[in-house]
Amino acid sequence: MESTADGADDTSGCRDFRRELELKQHAASRPLWVCPDGRIVLEASSPVYAQALDLLVAISEPVSRTRHMQEYQLTQYSLYAGASMGLRTQDITAGLERFSKCGLPEEVRAMVAECTERYGKVKLILRNDRYYIECPGDGAAFDALLHDAQIAEMRVLRDAAEEIPDHLRAAAAHGGGGGGAGSIVGLMGAAAFDEDEPSFSRLEHRSFEVDASKIKQVKERCNEIDWPLLEEYDFRNDADASALPVELRPETRVRDYQQAALGRMFGSHRARSGIIVLPCGAGKTLVGITAAATIGRSCLVLCNSAVSVEQWYQQFLMWTTVPKERVTKFTAGTKERLHPEACVLVSTYNMISFPGRRSKEALEVMADVEAREWGLLLMDEVHVVPANTFLTCTIKTKSRCKLGLTATLVREDDKIGDLNFLIGPKLYEANWLDLQAKGFIATVSCAEVWCPMTAEFFAEYLRQPVAVGRQLYAMNPSKFRACEYLVRFHEARGDKVIVFSDNVFALKKYAIKLKRPYIYGPTPQHERMMLLEKFKSTSEWNTLFISKVGDTSIDLPEANVIIQVASHFGARRQEAQRLGRILRPKARFAGDSTDPPPPPLSLSRDVLHYYHYIIIITSLSLHYDTQEMFYSTKRQQFLVDQGYAFKVITNLVPDGQDELLYSTQRDQLDLLREVLTDATSAEAQAEDAREAAEVEKDSGGAAVYGGGGVSRKRASMSELSGGDGLTYAETSRRSAPAGPSQRHGVFKQIDKARQQQRGGR
Repeated sequence: MESTADGADDTSGCRDFRRELELKQHAASRPLWVCPDGRIVLEASSPVYAQALDLLVAISEPVSRTRHMQEYQLTQYSLYAGASMGLRTQDITAGLERFSKCGLPEEVRAMVAECTERYGKVKLILRNDRYYIECPGDGAAFDALLHDAQIAEMRVLRDAAEEIPDHLRAAAAHGGGGGGAGSIVGLMGAAAFDEDEPSFSRLEHRSFEVDASKIKQVKERCNEIDWPLLEEYDFRNDADASALPVELRPETRVRDYQQAALGRMFGSHRARSGIIVLPCGAGKTLVGITAAATIGRSCLVLCNSAVSVEQWYQQFLMWTTVPKERVTKFTAGTKERLHPEACVLVSTYNMISFPGRRSKEALEVMADVEAREWGLLLMDEVHVVPANTFLTCTIKTKSRCKLGLTATLVREDDKIGDLNFLIGPKLYEANWLDLQAKGFIATVSCAEVWCPMTAEFFAEYLRQPVAVGRQLYAMNPSKFRACEYLVRFHEARGDKVIVFSDNVFALKKYAIKLKRPYIYGPTPQHERMMLLEKFKSTSEWNTLFISKVGDTSIDLPEANVIIQVASHFGARRQEAQRLGRILRPKARFAGDSTDPPPPPLSLSRDVLHYYHYIIIITSLSLHYDTQEMFYSTKRQQFLVDQGYAFKVITNLVPDGQDELLYSTQRDQLDLLREVLTDATSAEAQAEDAREAAEVEKDSGGAAVYGGGGVSRKRASMSELSGGDGLTYAETSRRSAPAGPSQRHGVFKQIDKARQQQRGGR
């Protein structure tokens, strides 16, 4: 990298750290490069790699984790997460100093100190259906919160005669300074009753109540003024909540990385709210069930779909001793009454957040859900929570602890940061390559298959609108032939194949022509379960076509080949979720009981191979001139950052394969006419309306269609894709940068210093 002067930026605005960082003695044996901007590079070949990795997982966010070099970034929330695990400022700086090849930059020391010294000083407590903010032993934090104008508007002011929390009553009784309820209220909420009161030294626990309906705003404001809320649940000493009779079965075995993740949650002998990130197939469900069994109180599990609800329901009964009558489901088709005492309820985000008219049975269940204080709110696929629809779930339900589970903590709409105050910091994230090396997840070969468009399809692609163009490259005959070739090739080997298509027309056309089953939005629940069960346990159907309803929360451990023929936009998360369908290894470890034994497969080898194909369209000259090429590059970015490499195949189908469909020009022209006709047909619009109605029905409302006719409306891309209400929006991260008030003071100082350096050149 070129530099204009010592310590200055180069012409591209990048800093030359070679001139700023001085190597220590024995630097070659140290694995970390710690840069002044909080960026950390880890050498995976170091003999102390494992120890350095443990530190980085606790205090930083992974950016890229390739096989030999890994990159991490210190952030405000990652340092909060480290502090929540009991790491002090000096622990973090000493650890970085020990592993760093250079002296620890002063900017990093200041960043660590600023972010960790305040964390844990302010706590959010749920008690008797009321939320309290407590500042144990810290008068400065208490004064700052009470005198903040926005938090003042969200405080709840009650009469002195009303119920006072027991711990405050005891503190006032032993702390002197007057007696009676009136003096307790005066001490507990002095700013509410006497804004001029400067000191609260007579109370060990300083507390005030906040409006339960404004918890999101309270958390967000506390983060903005650098007093982040810590949510911990002292479940061992909770005598108010009834206990749930649940334990893990003796034969259940929790793997070492699952134990590490749970250790981050229960490290302080309390249940700490936060997020655990594990790859698909690595056992996130068992981690959540173990957390629920450890807390031993009522648990509310929220999932993406009814299929996922059924799987969680069965997994609770499989891995724990909880009585069956205490595990209930709440979906559009199943509205079971909750057990009057502690229980486990498994439902969907849509069912809890649905704003429309409900049936009588659903209203009764929802009233019970909202009235209860749940010991644990367990959120599967937690990356969907920031969406406005699902955000309601965290407001409607009251829980003492929240645990989010996901394989891909990424979104395309800049809302992923909201999880830090809606749920909590990231507690643990596993390294995909490390789990792969240990055999816990499968080693997958990823390939991009380039299929040139036929001349007729490419001419129409250049002429037609964008929406029709997507239909054209989804149904390109070269792509169809490549898909058919791969399906027949892998079925002959005894493999189990899943073919994904976000385009419903293409999904049905491929499946019907190839005589294979398919699942998409309007597919009835019982039919979905039947098809999935046949795919898992029989050799009758070794290939299953599925829309994006199969992206998340569907357990298909037998599949070992993924073929993707049509996708929308550049969603990195969707790409990783689809790869995750085949990450569970089929060759089990001896004595590993966390997965049920696989069904017998008629294979000619002992070890299965795993393949992930992405079939995309290029022009006649193989140039990057179709939208699908652009989106494919973006979609793969997350997997590349996890260490995966993609092989490009330009000539997949060998010559002489005339038995494949659409091999003649006449068949290709017939297909072209069919595609162009379908793009604007009334039947296609009606199909979109039926699928949209199915989404609403799954959400808990009445179906739009049925009875007299079909409701028609303007179609959207999400409705065309066969999903269950999930959306993927392509946005620019640069278009909506975080405002100054949303950034931590340390990071604003770094930005200011950079601007001054550039201005002084």
